[in-house]
Amino acid sequence: MTSTTRGPSAVSNAVLRVAPASPAAAAAHFGASLAFHADVSDVASALAAGGDPGFVVLDSRSTRSWDQGHVPGAVHLPTALVTEQAERVLDKSVPVVTYCWGPGCNGATRAALALAELGFQVKEMLGGFEYWVREGFEFETWEGRERRGPDPLTAPVDADDCGC
Repeated sequence: MTSTTRGPSAVSNAVLRVAPASPAAAAAHFGASLAFHADVSDVASALAAGGDPGFVVLDSRSTRSWDQGHVPGAVHLPTALVTEQAERVLDKSVPVVTYCWGPGCNGATRAALALAELGFQVKEMLGGFEYWVREGFEFETWEGRERRGPDPLTAPVDADDCGC
């Protein structure tokens, strides 16, 4: 008899060594995750639809990083300045979507925490600026607007959406 046919206590692979959460616990976790995170494609789609998307995008990186490239229409407020300046530059009645460089940076998370502590509704854009560019969305630099082709490892090359 193999370990996979003897029941969960005999599973020897690292994936199932700790059993998956119950469906109810998983639903609560993933539902909460969606309340805290926004996908790059969803943000881009909402902004491209025209009109008021119902949220503001906040770039929490340094000025030098902002100049290198940022989401068009984003507000620039470095993480270190959020506590001091957020209430002057943002409206508490409008949800904020924060981003920083990418998955390896927690600046957007720290900015989101600071905003939440100030009473703002906030989500973090998963993937940050890196995935905005890698998925082929237009961005602004100090020289003007730019767009690169989508990276086939992050977005479909010949489709408007990934279908997820």
